[in-house]
Amino acid sequence: MSPQLEQVLQEVERLTPEERLELVQRVVEGLRKPAMPDAAKPVKHRISEFYGIASGLLPERDAQEWVNELRENWSEREAQWSQPT
Repeated sequence: MSPQLEQVLQEVERLTPEERLELVQRVVEGLRKPAMPDAAKPVKHRISEFYGIASGLLPERDAQEWVNELRENWSEREAQWSQPT
């Protein structure tokens, strides 16, 4: 048990039964709310931010061929990472 949790439990022991019940209710309410920290919230981007993101895709190149190549490269990297060192 962490020292912080031990400290909280000691504080809880000092509460009245009514206060303990209120504490439990608030904890349960907090657990029911979806936890989404600010860092995990979806970020909206302007379309202009995506300029050049697919610079390897030339007009004369087949889009599906390009996607397949990217997937293959990614699979090769994953295979390298999963090999024991």
